[in-house]
Amino acid sequence: MSTLLIEGQHRLSGRIEVEGNKNAALPLLAACLLTDEECVFTNMPRIGDVQVMAQLLADLGAEVDGIGTNTLRVRCARVVTDEPQPGLVGKLRGAVLLLGPLLARRGRARLAAPGGDFPTRRTIATHLQALVAMGARDLGEPKHALEAPDGLFGASMYLEEASVTGTETAVLAAAAARGTTEIRHAACEPHVAELCRFLCKMGAGVSGEGTPTIRVEGASRLRGATHRLDGDYIEAGSWAVVGAVTGSDLEIAGARAEDIEVVAAVLQRMQVRCTFEDGLLRVEHSSPVGGGRITTGLWPGFPSDFVSLVTVLATQARGRTLLHDWMYELRLFALEQLSAMSADLFLCDPHRIIVTGPTRLRGRVLDSRDLRSGMALIAAALAADGESRLAPLETVERGYARLVEHLKALGAQVERQG
Repeated sequence: MSTLLIEGQHRLSGRIEVEGNKNAALPLLAACLLTDEECVFTNMPRIGDVQVMAQLLADLGAEVDGIGTNTLRVRCARVVTDEPQPGLVGKLRGAVLLLGPLLARRGRARLAAPGGDFPTRRTIATHLQALVAMGARDLGEPKHALEAPDGLFGASMYLEEASVTGTETAVLAAAAARGTTEIRHAACEPHVAELCRFLCKMGAGVSGEGTPTIRVEGASRLRGATHRLDGDYIEAGSWAVVGAVTGSDLEIAGARAEDIEVVAAVLQRMQVRCTFEDGLLRVEHSSPVGGGRITTGLWPGFPSDFVSLVTVLATQARGRTLLHDWMYELRLFALEQLSAMSADLFLCDPHRIIVTGPTRLRGRVLDSRDLRSGMALIAAALAADGESRLAPLETVERGYARLVEHLKALGAQVERQG
């Protein structure tokens, strides 16, 4: 377990480039199980979650080359088991994306409880409903155990929740199912659309990506494909907040304008000087103000993944900000540590927090309880007086590539220990 030592109150400057979208990388890797041909990915993020998913595929029998680099080659010529390694599954919620491809290739799938952030509060009921609709049978075992000995069949379904991974599970299974599948109340996030585009390259017929209704024409045989991942807009927005809270001038490259807009709109409302031009998100020294009420929403609404970071920004903004994350409960609880840094917070309930600023934060020992709040606490520590110690650093590195390297390149006074 590593600790990040952070000395605050240093203005940063420079340019960084974000890598591929973490939330696209995991379903794209799961899609490799649908074919026995090679799939090649470039701009793959060098993050912990990708390494775990790559290890899961290798344990299932895949040949995986390039782990830890931006180019990953995966060939699943044979799949030797229908049960992904439980220890690895326990580290990664995205492991649930293996269910559909395993049913398609093996006719059975057994999955231990997926891990990740707050696993006990996030069910996979939507995923299972989609698979059952396509002909899978729940075996009623302690693990998530399904079988489809006769294969999967196209179906018409309405998802009770517009779950991102639930939609991806349905799309992955439908690509290998016989017939046509229509998925209504589908998630519209960019990474869902990116998965759909990749499945088209593999030979499936997918239409409606980016809308609440996705139609998938299954293919009897899917082929290998090559794909360059789109940049991670949440990571780009995270660095923009780091710039805003430290009064810095930063340039962030790699994200698409149509993706970063949902984040930039809130930053601009808080009078953070940021522009997107020629592929660069520029953040300049600003005097931010409270954002009023900021509420998460389904895409293209404000992303829940960004709530923690905007909460930190609100501590440095003049006035009040009410953040309302109706989607998840525990993201805000992880930010109670900001109170010990002298932030003025009022936690109304598990979904709403009021932040009054600006306040001068003080360095302290910090616990990175989940990926996004961990990055938010790093941003807070960079703005704080004195030294902070955040651990475990690996929690944040699950989703942020070359984190310490980027911080040092921007002029942050940080040191990794352990």
